[in-house]
Formats: sequence, C-alpha cells, structure tokens
Amino acid sequence: MSIIRLIAALFFLMAAALAQDSYNQPWRPQYHFTPSHNFMNDPNGTVFYKGEYHLFYQFNPEGQVWGHMSWGHAVSTDMVHWQHLPLAIPEDPNYMIYSGSAVVDWHNSSGLCKNPDPKDHSCLIAVYAADYHQKREKTHIAYSNDRGRTWTNYSGNPVIDLDAEDFRDPYVFWYAPQKKWVLVAVLADHRKALFFSSTDLKHWTELSEFGPAGDDAGQWECPLLLELPIEGTKDTRWVLVINRNPGAPAGGTGVRYLIGHFDGTTFTEKESAGKKLWADYGKDFYATNTFNDMPKGDDRRIWIGWTSNWQYAKDEPTVLWRGAQSIPRTLKLQLWGDGLLMVQSPVRELHNLRGRPFHLSDLNVESANRAIAEAGINGETYEIEAELDPGSAREVGFRLRKGSGAETLVGIIPATKSLFVDRTRSGDVSWSKDFPGRYTTTLTDTKRVKLQIFVDRSSLEVFANCGEKVMTDRIYPPPGSTGIELYSTGGTAKVISLRYWPLQSIWGSGQ
Repeated sequence: MSIIRLIAALFFLMAAALAQDSYNQPWRPQYHFTPSHNFMNDPNGTVFYKGEYHLFYQFNPEGQVWGHMSWGHAVSTDMVHWQHLPLAIPEDPNYMIYSGSAVVDWHNSSGLCKNPDPKDHSCLIAVYAADYHQKREKTHIAYSNDRGRTWTNYSGNPVIDLDAEDFRDPYVFWYAPQKKWVLVAVLADHRKALFFSSTDLKHWTELSEFGPAGDDAGQWECPLLLELPIEGTKDTRWVLVINRNPGAPAGGTGVRYLIGHFDGTTFTEKESAGKKLWADYGKDFYATNTFNDMPKGDDRRIWIGWTSNWQYAKDEPTVLWRGAQSIPRTLKLQLWGDGLLMVQSPVRELHNLRGRPFHLSDLNVESANRAIAEAGINGETYEIEAELDPGSAREVGFRLRKGSGAETLVGIIPATKSLFVDRTRSGDVSWSKDFPGRYTTTLTDTKRVKLQIFVDRSSLEVFANCGEKVMTDRIYPPPGSTGIELYSTGGTAKVISLRYWPLQSIWGSGQ
C-alpha cells in the first residue's frame, strides 16, 4: 500500500471513529433515540424507577445488522433527553437476549431484592425471552439492585419453558384486583397470546390463551395488555396489542390492537370484534413497549416503538448505526363514530424542545406559502400544528424536507376522506424495493383536518385529528432539503391556522 493510500485509510478510520461518537451526522435523528453505534431494534423493559425512565433495547454490540442480540440501555428524566449506559444484559454463550419487559418489584415478592436501605424493599426485575441455540425460546428473569446499572440472571432460569421454538416477548404487569403478576407472551408462528400469573415472578401458572383473531398468516410478536381509560367517562377497557409481522396496512410489520375485557384470567375481545384496528398506518412503527410504574400522580399510559420495518431494516442507508425509536406517545381510548379507537398523542415533555414559534392563520395556500418564505421558515427538525380546510381542492397538504428534487408529501384527499404520506421522491429510495411508496388511511371527517407533524433528519410522524390516525415513516433526503410548503390541487383550500416550532437536538452541541 502506498503512503498516500495508507494516510487516506488512517484518516478515514479516524473520521469514522469521531463520527461514531457524534450525533451531528447526516440522517442521524436529533430528538429520536438512536444507539451511539451498531444495530438497534425493539424497545425493551421500559420502566420508571427512582427518578429515571429506563429504555432497554434490542442491540447488536458487534455489528450494524441483526445478531448477537443483547439489551442496550439508556436512562432519562423526561423520556426525551437520554443518557447512554453500558450494555445491560449481554448475549449468553447458550442464548441470545430477545425482547421483554421490566417491572419494579416494590415489596420484594421475588426475594431477589437486596436493597441496603432497610426501608426500601424494591428492585428492578427484567423479564425476557431467551433464544437458545437449540431453536427453543424460554422465559428468563434478571434482577438489579443498583437502579439498573448491573444485572444478574436468576439462577433458576428458565422460569417458563414450553419446549417451543416461537415462545417470546413476555410483557409483565401487576394486576392489583387479584394481587398477582400477570404475564402475556406469544407463540409467534401460531398467532396465539398466552397468559400466565405468579405471586413471585419466578413460578408461573398458565391461565388461558387467545388467538388467532382472524389472522391466518405471519407472526405475532411483542404483545401488551393495557387497561386504558375511555375519555370523557369513568370507564376503562382492556387493550391487547399485537405486533404483526408481516401483514400491516402499508406492508411488512405493524401494530394491531384489540379492545375488550380482562378478568384476571382471560382476555375477551368485544368492542373491536370484526374490525382490524391498527395503531399506525405508516410503514415504520413496530415492537411497541409501554413504560411501567409511572411516577406517582402521573396516570398516563405511554409507549414507544421502533421506527423501521423488517422488510428492509438491515439495509437502511445510515452509517455506523441503524435503528431509531419513535417519540413517546400517550395512549387513551376515545369514542369515534360507532366504536372505540385507541388514540395517541405526543408526550407533553417534547414541548421543552421547542424554539421560537411562527404562526399564521386564515390564509389561502398561496398567501400562506408567501408568509412562510418571507419568514425564512425551513429546517430538518421541527414540529408543525395545522388546521386545514380543503374547500374545493381535490388534494391539500404539505411538501416537507423539500429540495434538490426531493420532497415528502403529507396530504388529504377529501373525496375519499384519505390521509397519506408519499415518500416516493423523499430522497434516497433506491436501496430497497419495499421502501418507496404512498401509504394511506381514512379519517372520519375531512371537512377540517388537524395535523400535528414531527419532522426529524430521517423520519416524520403524523398525528391526524388529535390522534385519530397516526402515520410514521422514515425518509432519507439529500443535504439541503429543508424546504416547507403547503400545496393544493384542483381547487381552493384554506389554512385555518399553522404553528411551527424548530426543535432542538437532545444531544447537545458537543455530540
């Protein structure tokens, strides 16, 4: 090798090492969580404990594609700004660490808590699927007595062994009416959810099973069982969340949910019977996990999801890292038309990222665009709240991350009551045949449409009509694609109101 080529190679390696520690990279999200390096997928073990939100996640410490799965770890005081911590639960020589959940064992029901404070009997318990090399998946637990900084696998693992190849993704919660722990996991290939109970997190009794609920293909993964309030009432319903791979509306992976009742033993689908309800109609929202043990006085149910799709996750054109998490979202049930929907809204903590606002109201599209241009409104990372009146237009919406022949459309078609995201011209779309496309869902009413849109360097999340429908999609625009425009075709539309905020990076200028 010549001296010039050697110097060039060394320079490249040095630059790569610096970039690995920097969050100011092309396409690196600025307010969505990403690993510092390597491959990440499902969020795991999301829990609040002693002033910190914990985010564990499926992580490959050895490369940029799926493999050697372990639990990565980060903590936050607000679910927005995250601090990286060392690997929490590494791959074992006999098995990989698959997805699962975490809980606070407040009263040491497990007998594994050894807190030095005699008044504090609590510790963190992680519950995960161990994927053995013999093609068997079993439920394991691990415990931490130092606020999640170090973990010990329970010596009596596995705590559940069905001698099955596809038994995975345990989600655990405390069921107060019967003073017991409840666990829901799936037989993924059989499209069944299995329910278990325990008093000590170590010995489990099978209660019932549910499924396949009309699904005749694909896998069920990452189940959740949540009791959610019905807004405006004192009632609640139970929601069984099933992450589906494949079979989602936009193709590939997605999040299905069913609404019904749970009596401590059996989940019965009622309100959603005969319907296929999805949590997100974009291409990139999967493997959801909810934060257990929220702070006292905070009764929100909040979840987070992986923003990718198994159709192309290993091929995303990022450098040094792959995979991102969504913004945290609050969940509740609302009455829409003749049934219930699970609606989502961005957590209020995101308001702390807002910069100086821009506002306009009661303008046609042409006048609104003139005001946007005169104010110099553009960017890579921002939030938009808008209310649009389509009027006589056939189509109305936004052109986002516009520039150099690229744009991502977020649009409304009144005639079909459709909401869509079109990323066919969003930038680099050539790396997977399954990536480019226009993804569509329907709204109850499009006479006036409220849109809340979060745009980051390589993603957008669209909340329509206060969370009636949500769409999440990754994008890879070329440098300089910062333009923001409204558009309408085939008639006149009006911008009732528009608010724009630039959003600050959660990583700080030094990263």
